[in-house]
Amino acid sequence: MRPEEFARRFPPHVLRDYALVADGARGAVVGPRGDMTWLCAPTWHDDAVFAALLGGRGAFSVTPVHPFVWGGHYEPGTLVFRHRWTSRGDGTVDCRDALAMPSDPERAVVLREVVAAQGEAEVDVLLDLRAGFGTKALRNLRRDEQGRWSGRTGDLRVRLSGLAEADVEDGVLRRRLRVPAGASHHLVLEVGTRLPEEPPDPWHAWQSTEHTWRSAVPEVRDSVAPTEAQHSFAVIRGLTSDSGGMVAAATMSLPEHAERGRSYDYRYAWVRDQCYAGLALAECGAPHPLFETLVGFVTERVLADGPGMSPAYTVLGAPVPAERTTGLAGYPGGWDVAGNHVRGQFQLDAFGEVLQLLAAAARFDALDADGWRAVEVAVSAIEQRWQEPDAGIWEIEDDRWTHSRLECVAGLKCVAGVSAPGDAARYSALADEVLARTSRESLHPVEGRWQRSPGQPGVDAALLRPPLHGALPVDDPRSRATLEAVRRDLVEDHHVYRYSPDSMPLGTTEGAFLLCGFLLAEALHAAGEEVDAFRFFERNRAACGPAALLSEEWDVRQRQLRGNLPQAFVHAALLSSSVRLAR
Repeated sequence: MRPEEFARRFPPHVLRDYALVADGARGAVVGPRGDMTWLCAPTWHDDAVFAALLGGRGAFSVTPVHPFVWGGHYEPGTLVFRHRWTSRGDGTVDCRDALAMPSDPERAVVLREVVAAQGEAEVDVLLDLRAGFGTKALRNLRRDEQGRWSGRTGDLRVRLSGLAEADVEDGVLRRRLRVPAGASHHLVLEVGTRLPEEPPDPWHAWQSTEHTWRSAVPEVRDSVAPTEAQHSFAVIRGLTSDSGGMVAAATMSLPEHAERGRSYDYRYAWVRDQCYAGLALAECGAPHPLFETLVGFVTERVLADGPGMSPAYTVLGAPVPAERTTGLAGYPGGWDVAGNHVRGQFQLDAFGEVLQLLAAAARFDALDADGWRAVEVAVSAIEQRWQEPDAGIWEIEDDRWTHSRLECVAGLKCVAGVSAPGDAARYSALADEVLARTSRESLHPVEGRWQRSPGQPGVDAALLRPPLHGALPVDDPRSRATLEAVRRDLVEDHHVYRYSPDSMPLGTTEGAFLLCGFLLAEALHAAGEEVDAFRFFERNRAACGPAALLSEEWDVRQRQLRGNLPQAFVHAALLSSSVRLAR
């Protein structure tokens, strides 16, 4: 298949039309034509073996032969996605997609089950698997006596079961598959650094996957949106590796704004995002194993690196690689970027959010000796560094960001509430010192609200969060004034921008931030403004497509998702808001 033919066969879709299947160790993005066009293997931060999403080679497609309309949904509490393709007459084809669980860190197992729901199913199957971001074709392809194909691409081994009669050309396998009415057909793809002697039995693999999801994701009953809350819980689980590292998103280089150079690689574990997710799970009640896993990863990073803790790591705890290009054409409007510049940054607020998470674990009596040592290390880091400029939550130029200081105040007060009296007094005194200095330097002289930094008088939606986590009361005049300023200056159609760009209208350089929309919903609820709180919550939870995946930004005018998909901290914010608004 020539590159131009491949590009015609796998054109990009708008982001809302994609679904994600994931197992914690990696994730695959699949479109409405059954086109699985993004998968990194063996784990999140490795090179893609399906790179068609970003204009490269590599895909695994199962597509109906006859004209169809598409629908789909996740099976409740899972990242098992079920496509439904309806053709003219009585033809209806389902296709269940999943990554097998429990996951194997060295081997991805893609499960696809084609179901002839009504009438005979006729689908075209194509596997073009290429390591190195689509640069290394399958080689040494051979078929065994059971009709299973095996080969290699780069350093990875590959095996495909369920497509015995495939045609092979230049490392690409193709077959038109016919499934009798009422029957189903299984396809199992394995990709990894090692493969067992025998492939998994499809029936057992599906049973294990379904059982693992049922055990991993509970119902979230005390919520104003139980279905979406459980789904967000599942997204967080699907993005979290067994090591406890949760990637910020499953993808890289999906643009936040066309032609603005705003494309990033989010296949890494941000400490802040870990804390947001852990705190959202804590809102659900008794500690869940996933909560303890997230806490463990954060604890390890704090103890390992102390005041020099990086804002982000690979899910294995290694440094994030520097930015580089891969040669991919990119998603329309985006740039080809792998790696992330966050590696060299200092983000003060992360220490405050770490303390908030560790305090939540202590309240559940789930903080071990290492956790308490991490508390002391994080407090000492704040003592040493709170007066330094930092990159802040939005990772821009270094400044004395008000949000970063207030998050530290919140963290210190949270951990003071669960500590021994002597330690509590020290933590509280430091919190009071940081708050007093921040009030002198970063309070707007006219409006009495928090401004972004001592030298930047604008308002920032991130400033809504610290009062919600104990930095100061939500009815404090500074909190109220900030809430009103955000509502006045940063809102469009019940969506919220993070801050206003200088002398430019909202939406000019970026979309609204869904995280900020949920923060405003929580802040309004805390202020007793229930009707407006629910308006913002409902508006922002609806900013998605059929798969109900939320990205970082929402283009208010075009009603499109922007940025990498799905964004973990946005799903954490939805989960948190849905529980808090139920109180």
